Amino acid sequence: MNEIKELLAQLGIPLFYAKLVLGILFSFLITFLSIPTIVKISKRKNLMDEPGTRSSHLRKIPNLGGIAMFYSLSVCASIFAFELFELYKFLFASLVILLYVGVMDDIVIMRAYKKLLAQIVVTSMMVIGSDVRIRSFFGLFGVYELNYYFSVLFSIFTFIVLINAFNLIDGIDGLAAGYSLICSAMFGISYFRLGEYNYPLVVLSGVIIGTVIGFLYYNLSNYRKHKIFMGDTGSMILGFLLAFTAICFIDIFIDKELPDVPRYYLQSAPAIAMAILILPIIDTLNVFIIRIVKGKSPFQADKNHIHHSLLELGLTHRRSTFYIIVYYLFIVSVAYFFRHINVNLLLLLVLILGFIGAYLPKLIMLIKEKK
Repeated sequence: MNEIKELLAQLGIPLFYAKLVLGILFSFLITFLSIPTIVKISKRKNLMDEPGTRSSHLRKIPNLGGIAMFYSLSVCASIFAFELFELYKFLFASLVILLYVGVMDDIVIMRAYKKLLAQIVVTSMMVIGSDVRIRSFFGLFGVYELNYYFSVLFSIFTFIVLINAFNLIDGIDGLAAGYSLICSAMFGISYFRLGEYNYPLVVLSGVIIGTVIGFLYYNLSNYRKHKIFMGDTGSMILGFLLAFTAICFIDIFIDKELPDVPRYYLQSAPAIAMAILILPIIDTLNVFIIRIVKGKSPFQADKNHIHHSLLELGLTHRRSTFYIIVYYLFIVSVAYFFRHINVNLLLLLVLILGFIGAYLPKLIMLIKEKK
């Protein structure tokens, strides 16, 4: 490592930038080169996603793209952001467990309670074992520092909600992956601006971006031969990693006893993190509310997701994905612009704009029907 540092110093290239660029490049290449093999094996063994009543595709598609994403993330993150695996001892083990559970669910469909138990184990390992948790509400609802036990329970709940929320938005081509790319870019930029102590998290964000771009090439492809879905494996891993980066982002603004590390304070940090992850949060809340109002179980599958509403308007998968991401990027921009206002007001503003985006397609449909 010292020899590499000396070589980079002679070339005038900071080690961080070399890690970031190589992390993005290799994660993209590993995913890009792995998927054709996975598609070939999936077709040979008939490991395909069958179209059903809730499906937005009409033919069988391989759904094990998450395996390539795990392969890329685990290899590149452990090489270029190895500091994270030293600091968070259970991070790699958590990814391995999610890989196993995801692949099992993609192939044989696991029962919901088994998936939930696995998610509780994984998130407990991270929250209790690696101490990745939400320690303060920053004045949200009048609450500041959290009791340890409440902090642990709330952090586990947050992890599980985000893991499953990303699974729920993975209903059309490019949406879950595209939104993960945007979230990783925003968290990565934020980490970069907050100082070099956070550079390993910047590199991790870059690795996620490279991995997702490699996957999107095939997921958005119109060429039938290599079309693939990420499946539960990919959506759970992305949801887990983005929950991890969001909690780490909030934790940056906590005043901890690290004398050599500059600390910043942003009261609206929880609202900003929620704004970045607003799409899966709002989509999940929205479908739960609709199901409860209709007297159904909140866990009963249906076609009330935001992307389903846009498809009913006659939009293609790509257009639907584009419009959803652009609108929720607008929400993040608003949150960033008003980041210095009271955290409760900012959270309320973010939620209102989020629900407007969720019901806007239905409103347009009603207007069309009346005309």
